[in-house]
Amino acid sequence: MRHFAHLAPDERERLFHVEPQEFTAHDDRELLAVALGATLYLPGTRPAIAADLVRRAAQGVTSAVVCLEDAIADRDVPAAEANLVAQVRSLAESGEAGPLVFVRVRTPEQIGRVVAGLGEHAGALSGFVVPKFTEDRGSDFLDTVAQASDLTGHRYYAMPILESAEVIHRETRTDALVGIRRALDKHRERVLAVRIGATDLSSAYGIRRSRDLTIYDVLPVAQVIADVVNVLGRADDTGFVVTGSVWEYFEGQERLLKPLLRESPFIEHDERALRTRLIRKALDGLIREIVLDKANGITGKTVIHPSHVPAVHALSVVTHEEYVDAAHVLGVEMSDGGVAASGYRNKMNEAKPHRAWAERTMLRARVFGVSGEDVSFVDLLGAGDPT
Repeated sequence: MRHFAHLAPDERERLFHVEPQEFTAHDDRELLAVALGATLYLPGTRPAIAADLVRRAAQGVTSAVVCLEDAIADRDVPAAEANLVAQVRSLAESGEAGPLVFVRVRTPEQIGRVVAGLGEHAGALSGFVVPKFTEDRGSDFLDTVAQASDLTGHRYYAMPILESAEVIHRETRTDALVGIRRALDKHRERVLAVRIGATDLSSAYGIRRSRDLTIYDVLPVAQVIADVVNVLGRADDTGFVVTGSVWEYFEGQERLLKPLLRESPFIEHDERALRTRLIRKALDGLIREIVLDKANGITGKTVIHPSHVPAVHALSVVTHEEYVDAAHVLGVEMSDGGVAASGYRNKMNEAKPHRAWAERTMLRARVFGVSGEDVSFVDLLGAGDPT
């Protein structure tokens, strides 16, 4: 797999100073966690999952979750489970390229049934997504993922979703997050990333954000995100990759507030029509939310519509300026510490405080590449926009 592989070679050469590198399901956990990018959710009842995954992979999707939980009705669970197994087997037998595939399960027992149903094709799955994760509820899931890995010889990852009432309620949040960290530490090598279920968290207060607002404008949930990053997203050996909340909208209606995209970058790069399409699809809110995700230490995002993928990936590319600064911080010149002006002459780089940021930036550069010196996110968006 390779981000932006759906672009023509000459287009990638034009856009990138350093092109994205290839990666596989067998790469290091830290690299794969960053490489997830926009993780597309599909309901397990979808009749052509295998064909959908192949088609989306060709359009740039590198990770997907087939959902057997909230995305389907309770009465449809047996049929969805059987459909999932049949579709993943079909994908494996076809030999066609697809994304990393995960399954969002309801119970630990479901993990065993899915793996048994896949049989010799069990390696077609990369892992399982665990909903409403808490220390008590999640430990059984993690144990079962470990058992399935040992049984099949395939490395399965777990991705817990934090979306329970214990996490959003202020009086229980700290204890709940510390307990979650204890549970995850026991299976650290099997935990790929921690996902935040903003929709369920919002439901605890009867909240649903509008397309005019980001999740960071919804203070009860924004406070949870801050605490999740604080406890679970630390830039040391205790931390995990934390991924961004889902953006629910894929078409715009009447707007109350002004669009969230400035005109000047699109005018400068002759992409006025692209800006209009993004606003019409309510993707200006998504773009602002991705920017705020990055500012708050969050990597990647859950998405429910293919139109969201180009925005997530375009804004995951390391800019030329970020790359120059990260290389400066990690270079010989600053190996003993100190401070010096950025190569862009617009900021100061400090070796020790900026080192963790620089290391994370270089890891992201490996899988998403580095944009050309005169290439902006508008150019990357325009190249990845299928319309």
